[in-house]
Amino acid sequence: MSSPVRTCAGCGRKAPQSELVRFAAVEGVLTAGRTLPGRGVYTCRSDACFRAARARRGFARTLRATVTVGEPPDSLYTDSLDG
Repeated sequence: MSSPVRTCAGCGRKAPQSELVRFAAVEGVLTAGRTLPGRGVYTCRSDACFRAARARRGFARTLRATVTVGEPPDSLYTDSLDG
């Protein structure tokens, strides 16, 4: 059986769920976590995708809620696509 496919909120790339970082709104704050309850939003493991999703309000749109989005957590990202 294959892994579920999700879409990156930053670049729109479809990928297996296991390759992406999941976020959810916890008390109105965007929080990374694979097991957090509620609706989730995914980004590639790229700082550029996180920033694109934040700039385009992709997190709030996908979560269907107003969320506070801080700086991207460096520990979750393997590379930067600047370039």
